[in-house]
Amino acid sequence: MTRIRNKEINRRRQRRKRIGKLKEKLAAAKTEAERELIINQIKKRLPFFDPSKK
Repeated sequence: MTRIRNKEINRRRQRRKRIGKLKEKLAAAKTEAERELIINQIKKRLPFFDPSKK
């Protein structure tokens, strides 16, 4: 039971790390094309992500 729970928790933690890195890249993006690419990557992991909100 704990092994399954730990897998779930680790998956969530890893997703949060990835989202954090992608949000940093989004803040540093210079062109609109870069922004769209990163937003699409984030939306794969967080379908309800709204880039206009901070």
